[in-house]
Amino acid sequence: MKRSKRYAKCVQLYDKNKLYSVEEAVQLLKKMQAECGPKFDQTVELAMRLGVDPKYADQMVRGSVVLPNGLGKELKVLVLAEGEAQRLAKEAGADYVGGEELINKILKEEWVDYDVVIAVPEIMPKVAKLGKILGPRGLMPNPKTGTVTNNVKQAIEEAKKGRVEFKVDKTGNVHMPVGKVSFEDRKLIENIYTAIDAVVKAKPPGAKGQYVKSITLSGTMTPGIKVDVRETLRRLQEAVA
Repeated sequence: MKRSKRYAKCVQLYDKNKLYSVEEAVQLLKKMQAECGPKFDQTVELAMRLGVDPKYADQMVRGSVVLPNGLGKELKVLVLAEGEAQRLAKEAGADYVGGEELINKILKEEWVDYDVVIAVPEIMPKVAKLGKILGPRGLMPNPKTGTVTNNVKQAIEEAKKGRVEFKVDKTGNVHMPVGKVSFEDRKLIENIYTAIDAVVKAKPPGAKGQYVKSITLSGTMTPGIKVDVRETLRRLQEAVA
């Protein structure tokens, strides 16, 4: 794959074989943005390679995390519910609220102009038919990520604050956004450590040996920076102690 001159310049700003601390990686991402990044404010992406084989149920990694400093963008929330839950969802600030009529709209139009889908348990049998549309986009409601719940108010508030869902892919990797390059260092670093901690805590019972194999941070259009796994996990343990 041919890379742009901008990308090639970014690569020269760091040692791709070195392991950096989270703090150092954040500084490098900001340097790349200033010297060779695109004109828009890039999203910072976290990638973690895990020592699991997700084809086995007891090695599946899935969950969600509320980032303390958000994602730097306003998320559109769709709530699928009926009756009183619809009123509560509207009061809590959901962007779209409805029942079977919205389910049919998604089916007929493949409408996906939203970032988060929340559903109450009672409507899930009807929502199940949306799996082929919502599933591939990571939008399918799931109780494990807190998006199938009777407490729609809390779920909406968390989504608006910056709740991010994560799920290991078939190659054993987890990817998730953790903020914007323009964030203050402290806020971006806090988001990154919070996200890593959530994945660590989601370690499945079937995982054996080294769980976190690698950690990489990158911008939307800038190269990945390898993070020192051992140092990062040590810092997390110290924060808990």
